[in-house]
Amino acid sequence: MNKPLALAAAVVAALTLAACSSGDPLATPAPGSATQSSAAAVSVVVGSANFPENELLAQIYAQALKAKGVNVSTKLNIGSRETYVPALKSGEINLLPEYTGAFAKYLDPNADTSTTEAALAALTSALPDTLTVLDPAPAQDNDSITVTRATATQYNLTTIEDLVPVAGQLVLGGPPEWKNRSYGIPGLQKTYGLEFKSFKALDTAGPLTVQALKNGQVQAANLFTTDPAIKANDFVTLTDTKSFFGSQNVIPVITKSLATPEVTSALNAVSAKLDTDTLATLVSKVVTDKQDADQVAADWLTSVGLA
Repeated sequence: MNKPLALAAAVVAALTLAACSSGDPLATPAPGSATQSSAAAVSVVVGSANFPENELLAQIYAQALKAKGVNVSTKLNIGSRETYVPALKSGEINLLPEYTGAFAKYLDPNADTSTTEAALAALTSALPDTLTVLDPAPAQDNDSITVTRATATQYNLTTIEDLVPVAGQLVLGGPPEWKNRSYGIPGLQKTYGLEFKSFKALDTAGPLTVQALKNGQVQAANLFTTDPAIKANDFVTLTDTKSFFGSQNVIPVITKSLATPEVTSALNAVSAKLDTDTLATLVSKVVTDKQDADQVAADWLTSVGLA
């Protein structure tokens, strides 16, 4: 064999050997290989709002993703939507537990959130192009106007509409952003014609609000319907006869580019298992029993086979 032919044969042999040892990049990966699963290649930053239920839900999302091999970090207790929505849009955080009707109203004050289907449709159409939502959970946690039993009896209150003739005598308590939000004071004025004596800025349906309602600093307050303090203090949640607060199903909001099949499957599995009674029970463990949210999340995920 002459030198040119010998050299060509050597090159072919070397290339063949290299192909055999390193594998054809276009071939189907072997089962269990690193190439087969893209989960580990995805990195997701999970954020939360500044109240216990949302932090708990963020822990559930984060741990469910970690169980599927997704790289996860957390930035919890960020604040209100006015703070964390810009972080979602910029990519500083990539995933956050939201509530269909409330988030739809935040993005579009005129959104129809009267039913579960309407709220989801409104939210989907109002989302920025870089974000998407996955399956909503059956679990709902609605905003409410809540009063003490004594106040309800004194003014004969069972619905939000019943407040109209007496609101001028009452102080309303809620998170600071309620002063300007479309589903806060402006919306209550527009939908129900409510004009309260004044508004007291407190926390986001948290212990400050509960205490202010108990001690009479406020006579009506924004609390979440899953808050165990309502039952513990025999508070009365007034019926929202005009569906002002709408449907508020728990839903994962995520950066669209990170909604891979692995991520989507893991989060949708969480939503499928989460109903309102379950959510209220988990929140009670954190708020009333003072258990760590990360441990409550871990225990629940294990109990439903998602850990």
